[in-house]
Order: sequence, then C-alpha cells, then structure tokens
Amino acid sequence: MRVPSAYGEAYARVRPSDPEGVDNYIRHTTIGDPELDPVLEELSDLSPAALNRYVRAIIEWEDETLRAAPRVLRDFFDTLEEPAWLDWHDPEPGVRTFYKNADLMLGAFVTGVLVEGFSTLIAKSFYITGRVKHTNRRLRQNNRQLLEIFFPNGLYRNGEGWKLSVRVRFVHGRMRSLLAKSPEWDHEAWGTPLSAAHLGYAISVFSKRLLDYSTLLGARFSEEERKGVMDVWRYSGFLMGVPESILYSSEEEAQRMHDLALLCEPAPGFESGELANALIQSIPSVARIDDEAEKKKIVKLAYRLSRALIGNELANGFGYPKQRPWHVGTLALFRTRQRLLRRWSGAETLRANNITQLLQISMYDEEGLSYRMPDHVKAEKQNPW
Repeated sequence: MRVPSAYGEAYARVRPSDPEGVDNYIRHTTIGDPELDPVLEELSDLSPAALNRYVRAIIEWEDETLRAAPRVLRDFFDTLEEPAWLDWHDPEPGVRTFYKNADLMLGAFVTGVLVEGFSTLIAKSFYITGRVKHTNRRLRQNNRQLLEIFFPNGLYRNGEGWKLSVRVRFVHGRMRSLLAKSPEWDHEAWGTPLSAAHLGYAISVFSKRLLDYSTLLGARFSEEERKGVMDVWRYSGFLMGVPESILYSSEEEAQRMHDLALLCEPAPGFESGELANALIQSIPSVARIDDEAEKKKIVKLAYRLSRALIGNELANGFGYPKQRPWHVGTLALFRTRQRLLRRWSGAETLRANNITQLLQISMYDEEGLSYRMPDHVKAEKQNPW
C-alpha cells in the first residue's frame, strides 16, 4: 500500500490504535471513483459539448441520446441501480424531521458541517481550482442539494435529489481528472485529488455531524429520525460515487470514519482556513442581506456559533477571530432561544417558513439543472457550468 508522504508521520504514529481502519482510510487516499474514473478517461477525447449531452442523457434518462452514447458510458448507466441494502421505508423519518428542524439543520450545515469538511487535504483541491472565489454559488448549490435529497421522494430515480447527487459525481470525476493532470497537484504527497477517503469522510460529516451539531443548536431527534437522516445521506453518498468500502452503514461507522480522519489527516493548512472563512463571510450575501450593520452582526454570530460547534482547536487553526470571554455561552443562549421559538410557533407554520427560507438561499438557475461539466482546472478559465 502506497502511503502519500503528507500522511506518513500520522500513519506510523496512529496505525497501532486501529490497523484495519487506518489502513483502509489511507488506502482510499489513492483511490477516486473506481467505476466512473476509467469511463471519463476513456471518453477524454470527447468534446465538452458531447460529454455534457451524454451526462444529461444518463441523468435525465433520455433513451434516444443514450442509444447513441459510447458503450462504456451505457455500461456505467447500468451501475446506477439501487443497492441491495436500500429500503425506502428507512429514510422516511429523516425526511419528515428535516422540515421540522430545517432552520437548525441548515445553520448546523453551514457553520459546522461544511467548514469542518474543509479540514482535510480536500481543501487543496478546492484551493488549486480557485473555487474559493465562488463561495457564494457553492454555498447555494450545497443548500439546494440538502433541500432536494430530503424532499419527499427526492432520491427516487426521477427526483431532483437523485439527479443532483449523480451530477455531483460527474463533476467530481471531471475535476479529479483535470487536477490529476495539473502540475500544481503533488501526487506523491497528497494522493488522488478528491479521493474516496475525503468523500467518505465528507459524507460522514454531512450526516453524523449534521445530527450532532443540529442538536447542539436546539433540534431534537428520535432514534428513528437519526437513522432516517443517516440513511438519506448514505444513499446520496452511494449515488455520488463513494465506494462501499469506505461508505458508512450506521451512525457508529460514520463516527469511526470521522475519528479516523482526525487521526490520519495532517493539520489543516492555510487553504482550509481561507475556504472556511470565505464560507462564513458569504452567509449574508447568500441570505440577501444588504444592510452593512446587519451583515456584520450575522457574520459575528456565525463565527461564534461555528467556533462553538467545531471547537477552539480547529477554529484557531482556521484563523477565526479570537473569542471574547462573554461569548462562551453563545451556544447555550442560541439553543434556548430556538427552543422557545419552537414552543411559540405552530408546527405547520414552522415547516412552511423553513421551506421558504431554504428555497430563497438555494441555487436555482433559470435554465434548470445544468449538466455542463468543468472544462478547465482553474475556475476563472472555465466556461459556465
């Protein structure tokens, strides 16, 4: 097994604590998407327009165009069948609880889950591409995926959650190929761009940490609802191409994946800090807040909540503003306020307000869902996608 040099010191130090888990994580740092990557490599001579057309045909199930697609792409289409472990009754409690707690889950997603996701070497992929300058759009896209995968039947074959998850898989595969050919990517040190290890970790954070952080913000979940949320993200992760060899099957496995990443990953670099701070500072723009005083107020609160969720060590590593002594109780005050608001609001009003809020801060282009793929490793040189 090849150990990328950035992981060498941690690998030698932590492997005795969990040899099987550590070996599995490190092995996946040199793996991308075993099913899709070879397909995209074989199709590398296709024009961007042709590739985009065929990706659309796969996701939208356009039979006529699919029949004209290269055989390797049609064969890949067959791999998108539902996995044997999927039971459509399992995600339902997660879907129901999402709209009851969407405001808190969204807050946890932005100030905790997404920023923590930048703590691994995946940050180098985003930084090299220059996507840090497009944080507003990325946050809106993330919000939309969250909304769509938790929409009733959203992960069914023709649902928007299904389509968005498979689209993300193609985008990751395309960017992985572009980054792998970039002279800025250090294969010996970092392994594979957008690796299976990082995506497996991300799905674990998106699910398990989403539940944990939402609870800290004031949400309440039953065991059935927690499992439902985990099941929604597990299937979405499967559709996004996370190999089952590193895709969790339970909340306990997701926690283990999170712990393994903390053990194996090097300390966050400056790229992680820039991405995390750009995300926090984009919140007022995404929420369409124009008043300067209100913008500052929202950003300050977001930093305080984020620090309370991810912890001082990671927040300091990201270069967050220093915490004032009187901000220590921010999380408890926020949680108390949210629970009081829930007591005063009717359930139907709360759900309606949550859906409206999510729609307003999500990315919906006038032309509908785009299936264009990135055509250059640098964001500023890419045609719109």
